[in-house]
Amino acid sequence: MIEIKDLFIKFPDFALQDINFSIGDGEFFMLLGPTGSGKTLILEAIAGIVPVTSGRILVKGKEITRLPPEHRGTSIVYQDYALFPHLSVLNNITYGLRYHKTDPNASKKRVMRLMEQLGLQSLAQRSIHNLSGGEKQRTALARALAVNPSVLLLDEPLSALDPNFREDIRELLKKLHQEVETTFLMVTHDFAEAMFLGQRMAVLNYGKIDQIGPVREVFKKPATPFVAKFMGIKNVFHASFKDKTAQVNNLELRLQSSPVENKRYVAIRPEDIMVTQNGAFENDRNVFQSKVLGVTDRGPYYEVSARTDDVIFSVMLSKNDFFKLELQKGIDIHLSIQPSAIHVF
Repeated sequence: MIEIKDLFIKFPDFALQDINFSIGDGEFFMLLGPTGSGKTLILEAIAGIVPVTSGRILVKGKEITRLPPEHRGTSIVYQDYALFPHLSVLNNITYGLRYHKTDPNASKKRVMRLMEQLGLQSLAQRSIHNLSGGEKQRTALARALAVNPSVLLLDEPLSALDPNFREDIRELLKKLHQEVETTFLMVTHDFAEAMFLGQRMAVLNYGKIDQIGPVREVFKKPATPFVAKFMGIKNVFHASFKDKTAQVNNLELRLQSSPVENKRYVAIRPEDIMVTQNGAFENDRNVFQSKVLGVTDRGPYYEVSARTDDVIFSVMLSKNDFFKLELQKGIDIHLSIQPSAIHVF
């Protein structure tokens, strides 16, 4: 449905390089990466807003690389809504139809259906100034979908919303994707959004793609240290390997199986490390005596930093487990890691 081939976009202080990926018809695809990695630039290249230095963009087999925006079959929704303040909700939604050759009756039915799906019927004549953030985002979505695009491009559509509205719009996006015959390509830096909405994803690292794959596979099996850390795996270590063991500095970790050649790192999610004060674990685990270096309250959980030999681990504990263990800086504990929880890459 969407094919990006050798996309290269050059600016004085930044470049997108060697961007290659494809998106299936009707797929919900996510672009993840930190601020400044080039996510929005890819969307704007597909939409025709920024010029492409080299490479090709195809939608449904048709090359659109040099076409004007209105002839690409795409619509884009920005995080700040970009609504026309002097127009009503209904006039905002129908604004783009004047630039597309569509059957008036079919367009009217589509607009009415979208307004019903998005709960906007009662707001049709309301001024944009009198809308909440969630209502503005729903209006922007209706406007983008009113022209019946082949591709809906979403640039961090939830980031400007407060938490209550954000959850509502996230649910709405999932429902919309199931109901409309449109391919969704969404930019975000929030992995929770990607997990909830996306089917596949690409992770960008300053202008280049580090990894592409199903969302859960990237989460469980990151391909690079950058992706691992971006996915929240704070325990990423350079390692050497022999048979079913990994050597991290002076610490030896037992693995589930012997890794294939050319592997250089191990990664362990902080929530996969168990803690006790007496070292009572099953025999199949890696168990190490450690010392607590620090404790950080992260809101819904506690992050514990602990040193084992010359390796520092980050451990995630629920508040209930943390208070049961009565952890504090300087005390001795035992860490336990299942061999199956150690990702080798």
